[in-house]
Parts: sequence; structure tokens; C-alpha cells
Amino acid sequence: MKNLPVGHPKSAPQIQAPRSSFRHPSTTDPRRQEVLRVFKRSYAAYSQHAWMRDELTPVTGAGKDTFGGWAATLVDTLDTLWIMGLKTEFYEATNAIVGMDFSTTPDGAGAVNLFETTIRHLGGLLGAYDLSGERALLLKAVELGEMLYKAFDTPNRLPGFWLNFEEVRKGIQIAGTNDPSACPASLSLEFTRLSQITGDPKFYDAADRVTRFLEDVQDKTKLPGMWPVTLNFREQQAPGDTFSLGALADSLYEYLPKMHLLLGGLDDTYEKLYRASMQQVVKHLLYRPMLPDNADILFLGDVHIPWNEVQRVPEGQHLTCFAGGMFGLGGKLFDIDAHIDIGERLARGCGWAYGQFPTGVMPEIFNLIPCDTIEGCTWDEDKWLKQGDQTLNRGWMNARDPRYILRPEAIESIFLLYRMTGKEDLRDLAWDMFQGIVRSTETSLAYSAIRDVTAIDTTEKEDCMESFWLAETLKYFYLIFSPVDLISLDDYVLNTEAHPFRRPK
Repeated sequence: MKNLPVGHPKSAPQIQAPRSSFRHPSTTDPRRQEVLRVFKRSYAAYSQHAWMRDELTPVTGAGKDTFGGWAATLVDTLDTLWIMGLKTEFYEATNAIVGMDFSTTPDGAGAVNLFETTIRHLGGLLGAYDLSGERALLLKAVELGEMLYKAFDTPNRLPGFWLNFEEVRKGIQIAGTNDPSACPASLSLEFTRLSQITGDPKFYDAADRVTRFLEDVQDKTKLPGMWPVTLNFREQQAPGDTFSLGALADSLYEYLPKMHLLLGGLDDTYEKLYRASMQQVVKHLLYRPMLPDNADILFLGDVHIPWNEVQRVPEGQHLTCFAGGMFGLGGKLFDIDAHIDIGERLARGCGWAYGQFPTGVMPEIFNLIPCDTIEGCTWDEDKWLKQGDQTLNRGWMNARDPRYILRPEAIESIFLLYRMTGKEDLRDLAWDMFQGIVRSTETSLAYSAIRDVTAIDTTEKEDCMESFWLAETLKYFYLIFSPVDLISLDDYVLNTEAHPFRRPK
């Protein structure tokens, strides 16, 4: 059994900009009040039409179960209720949650997604406990943590993608051979925080085994320093040829600087993993789009290496918008000024993309014509006419997946960079984004994913409101218009579902 690192946490650089850098918003900022109104409307619709279900269907007014049937939206939203001062609703939700039975899945599947259950449910319980001190939530987190810990009962102690109850009971679980690298490589924050609070090292020990696997194969991949989007956890190999900070891989990288913070800087592994991986990201995945005004913004694409030749693919994802905040945090923690600059340019790029579409929202997956370097390039009209989509703004090749599913990643990075730099125009950018989202996603009950951000008039709704709408998207909008000491980045580490874990001091 590996114990948590011992010793007093090392002195960390200040993450937030000095207080003198901010134009201090008041608690009555009308923009903050409008975010609160939208949250209350969404939560009331969930409470009325989908109480104790995983999600609300915001068009038809019903509930559906997508994550085991354990009230994902309610658990995910607990700490948002606390942060927004909705204490009556918080305790009502807490009372309902502590009575849930994690030994069965109400949806009848008999299996749960290990990653999603960890970041939404375990993370939600831990974040709400760290804010409120409500012991019932800690006891529930321990109960859930004990169950999730069983996922590591495999021959090599690395878990599979699904936690299948019957396989657990029979002792026949095995790790996967082609599983997303983000799972189980981003269970570390939640399991570590559970060990820190309880004093039981077994949760940290379990997640640390995954970290050691990542450390062992980091320099043995086709793009040494990065890990492919899928990994062979069973045989502990990394043979894949696709590398990305988007779907399947995102929070693996996000958790590297965050684990460094949560462990008080007492394990230098995470700094080493971050520096080596970001060196390759900067070299191969970053790109600057070719634009008529030569805007100084950045995006992230993918890399394919099928025959030992690096093929860069300038396909962006809304998911990768988290990376602005990650670069900013890594730059602050490890004294890399260039990463803070990259983080801001990435965050501003995603904010810019929102304003490029009639809905005021950016698409799920898209392609922009890239410059050859991130220093920029001259606008080439002929190139645009040959490669671009003439129905979109100049510079855009396509909106390959034109949906918007209420994702938080763009506002996440803009919030983080605002807190790191104090630049007031980032709040103005956030307000423009918020207005576009509300305008294009509103239903008679709440807010819904939409099918096409390029729609000029009415948007077609998908009747889906994932739990991260209340847990992340609206939380980040609320925080960016709040006083800067509310969930200070110098006091908390936010998990990938925006749940605040208290940093050790």
C-alpha cells in the first residue's frame, strides 16, 4: 500500500492575480443575477419534472437515466447550490442523496461508467463536503468510493472502463486493451482527495498505480511525451497512433498540474509528465488559424502517426477549450510564462469562435484553415475559396459537428484566465457568450442542446440537458461575475466537473 506523500505542502506560486488587478464586481452585478435566474429556472424544471433522475429532458418535460440512475444532475449540482447561496435547496438535495442505494442501478444495467461516476458523483459529493462540512456527504462519498475502489480488483490492479457489478461479485474483472486514456487516467484527483479527507491511503494507492503506468510508457509511444487517445491497460502498453487533447484523452492532461497542486507539490512526477507532454502539444498540436484580421488566437488539433510520419489534423473540438485553463495553471505553477500566454490565446480563441456563428455559440467539432506557424500568416483569399465553406465566415473550413450540447469548456478557460490575469475584457467576452447560449438553447421549461449552431433563425432542440449544465457551465458563468475570493484558485482545485476540492495548506 502506497501512502500519501508526507511533509508540509511546498509553497506554491499564487495562482490568482493580485487583488489590485481586478475591478471588483459586487454581489449584485446584474450579469451575475441573470446567471442565477437561468440556474434557478433550470433547477426548478429538473426538480419538478425529473427529480432523482439523471437528467431532465427540457423540451418534453420528463426525466431520463444516463449514468446509472443515481440522480446525476442532483449530485453534480450540490456544490453549485451551495456556491449560489441556495441553502434550502442544498439541504433538500442532500437529504435525498444520502438515502440513495449505490448497490443497485435503477436503470437495470448492472454496470456504471467508472470515469463518469467518479467525476460527477464522487467528485460532486467531495466538493459539496469540502464547501459545507456536512458529514452525511462525506459518509456517502466513502460509501461510493468503496464501491468504485472495487474496479481495481483486476489481475494487474488497473481497472476497466465499466464497473460491472456481476463481474465484481465473481472476481472476473480485467482491464481493457483499447480503453480511452482519460479513463482510468483521470480518477486521481477524486481518489486522492478521498484519501486526504479520510486518512485511508488505499484510494490514493489505487489511482497512483495508473500514474505509474503513464510514467512508464510516456517515452515509449509513437509521439514520446504524449499518450495515444486509447491505451492497452491490460498489457500496460501504448501502441495507438492518434494523439489529442480532445475526446477520450482530455482530462488525463488536465489532471497533471491539478494533481501537483492537490498533493502540495510533494510529488514531482506530475510536473515531469506535464512538461514532457506539453512540449509535444506545443510542437505538434497547436495551430493558429488563417484569418483576414490575423487575430492572435490559437486552437488545438490532432496528430496521426500511422507510418512513423507525423500528420497534423487542424480539427478542433469544443472539448479542447479546457486547455486554455490548463496551460495557464501549468504556466503559473511551473514558472513557464510562455504557457500562460498560450493559455490566454487558446481561451480567447474559443471565445472568438462563439461570436462566429449566428447562434452566438461554437460547434462541437470544426476545422479552420491553419497557418504554418503559431506566429501567424498572411490571409490567402484563393486558399480560402478552395478550402473553406463559403456559407461560414472567412477562415472556416467547416462545422463538421454543428451541435452545441451546453458544454462548459470555453467559459471554464475564460474564467480561469480571468482569475489568473485580472483582464476585465474577458468578463465582457463571457457575457457575450452567455447571452448567445441562453438565446439559442432556451425552451419553455429550461435549456437544451441544439443540433446546429449555424442556424440563422430558430434552433432545433435535442431535448437533452446534461448534468454539467448546472454543475459546470452555469457555475463558471456565475463565478466570473462574482467577487474573486469566491472559490479562490489559491484555496481550491477544481476537478474536471468543476467540483472544488480544498487544497492542503
